Amino acid sequence: MKPPVKPRFQDKARYRENPQPPAPSLPPGTRLIVGIQPVREAIRAEERGRKPPIKVLVDDKSSPQLDALARFAHDRGIPVERISRSELDRHTRGAHHQGVAALAPELEILGLADLTLGPSALVLALDELQDPQNFGAVLRSAVALGTDAVLWPEHSSAPLSPATFRASAGAVEHATLCRVQSLPSALTELAERGLDVVGLDAQGDELLQDAHLDLPLVLVLGAEGKGLRKSVKQACRRLVRLPMRAGAVDSLNASVAVAIALYEVARRHGIRNNDA
Repeated sequence: MKPPVKPRFQDKARYRENPQPPAPSLPPGTRLIVGIQPVREAIRAEERGRKPPIKVLVDDKSSPQLDALARFAHDRGIPVERISRSELDRHTRGAHHQGVAALAPELEILGLADLTLGPSALVLALDELQDPQNFGAVLRSAVALGTDAVLWPEHSSAPLSPATFRASAGAVEHATLCRVQSLPSALTELAERGLDVVGLDAQGDELLQDAHLDLPLVLVLGAEGKGLRKSVKQACRRLVRLPMRAGAVDSLNASVAVAIALYEVARRHGIRNNDA
């Protein structure tokens, strides 16, 4: 005879009596980073004058990768705490943390007036990019291909969240970030400062490979699906499009499109090492 099935309401009652403890709240001025590569890059960012993590949390089950990361943090004077997987799950609110997380100071966000842009500056502007995965992937391409700054409007844009940090594979730790109140106004100001403002648009008049992409340059990327807003297009001096095979797809993922465009700029002018 099969044992009687326990009524489900009993399990719910037990959960109400012994609920899972809530995730600890983050201290003011701090952020959570999860994943091996994002945490490693947050530690490495100290080499570029960035503030290091306050504490690194590592799964207490030993593994070569986790042990190496713990030593890496410890050797740089960062406190390391080994905790259980369940505690790590609780601290990271169930995020895919790969056995490690870090508590770090908030990223420095500059205003437009704070940007120092020389005659060979390359700036990437994002027009209401709202997907954290896309935002993170775009940041990764921007850092890898020598962009001097990434700017975006404060409204209707993806947040700087653990998902964004993870999608960037830690590249966000090395990016110069600039948030503005109005993107069209910021583009107009950058144009007045001598930068050429070029928008990526599927209906652009010029093909990317035929367009003048002289530095200093602002490359403007539109939002997923809707592309550049009308006011942003009007603030651009020119609109260029990516070459697309006729009858195939009519657009690319935002992070793929910007990587192609940034590579074309880097190919012409040489990839600049931002650490130099």
